[in-house]
Amino acid sequence: METTKSHIALLASPGMGHLIPVLELAKHLVSHQSFKVTVFVVATDHASLTDTHILQSPADSGDLLDIVLLPFIDVSDIVMLCTPEIDRKEIDEHVKNRKPLHIPGCKPIKFEHNLDVFFMDPNDPVYQGYVEAINKMSLTDGILVNTWDELEPTTLKALRETKKVPIYPIGPLVRPIEKSVFGNEIIAWLDKQPKQSVIYVSFGSGGTLSAQQVKELAWGLELSQQRFVWVLRPPTENDAAGTFLALGNGSDATPDYLPDGFPARTEDRGLLVPMWAPQVEVLSHTSIGGFLTHCGWNSTMESIVNGVPMIAWPLYAEQKMNASMLTEDIGASIRVMAVESDAAVGREEIRSVVRKILVDRQGRNIRSRIKELKDSAANALAKGGSSYNSMSQVANICIQHLKTKASGA
Repeated sequence: METTKSHIALLASPGMGHLIPVLELAKHLVSHQSFKVTVFVVATDHASLTDTHILQSPADSGDLLDIVLLPFIDVSDIVMLCTPEIDRKEIDEHVKNRKPLHIPGCKPIKFEHNLDVFFMDPNDPVYQGYVEAINKMSLTDGILVNTWDELEPTTLKALRETKKVPIYPIGPLVRPIEKSVFGNEIIAWLDKQPKQSVIYVSFGSGGTLSAQQVKELAWGLELSQQRFVWVLRPPTENDAAGTFLALGNGSDATPDYLPDGFPARTEDRGLLVPMWAPQVEVLSHTSIGGFLTHCGWNSTMESIVNGVPMIAWPLYAEQKMNASMLTEDIGASIRVMAVESDAAVGREEIRSVVRKILVDRQGRNIRSRIKELKDSAANALAKGGSSYNSMSQVANICIQHLKTKASGA
């Protein structure tokens, strides 16, 4: 007689950054833990996910993985487990006098690297919503974290010592390489480049730059004299709905947000990609030697798993904190610096960091460190590794919980 499989429901918040790791968790629960899984996906308010291949269930999952789309809701006011633990006086000092903020398990966070929520009035309804959501986290049976013990031992130790809720590091959860992607024009171009010679430039699915910053980035890439793949989006001042890379105002039909003649001058060593690229497949290619990234957590995990050193260029949300961790704590990146806060990053700074991460001696330690982290990630996921064991523990707890429920019914 066939036994009924335990059924798990997962909820993915809006945005690809939340969706991808939840889908990878679902696939793992199906393939390695023999659960039936339903993933509820909260759609974004700016694009439909119904046509993307990401939402297709893997062919080998049978009827064990279902994906259900839900209407969009606003969840922008929920995160950060330690906020209630931080003294409000320290937050005020952080905001008024710009002193570093001390969070358990983290190095002190500089004012310019922190989240906007810390700058809010404690009576602000949005801030109160944050605190309420965090307090509710402590009522859960556990929190799954897309990281692993060896990557963030101090932070995970501090979270566990709060003893509010069990913490289960189960990462890195990243999308696997899809063989069908190989053969497209980006991969074909990369196939022709020397090993570890190309910088990959992408600011994620939601990241855009100003027109001035796009031009400075273009000049920096050109001045570096290094090969590049740049996932290029129209700047925020332009109409992103227009035809991408359409004829612009330049004398050689260069889009008007790029330096005049830039595509022609760099065509022998650069590839401009409109809007989107198969990032996992690009980062896994042997010709990639560096990743200029916005430091979204998915991109960070994908870069580490593939052993690609990073140039940290955070844009919003927690990305500045991620950049600080990558640069100051684990040594996996260098960080771009503007001359003044909120100013555009200059072309000379961009030229310098690109060369450092790819060819200069100053980047040697980072290139070596990222290889260590790649091995650490693989070991965490392997049988007997920290994340493998943590995932098995979660699966066993779920099964025992369901058995208890069934016996008490």
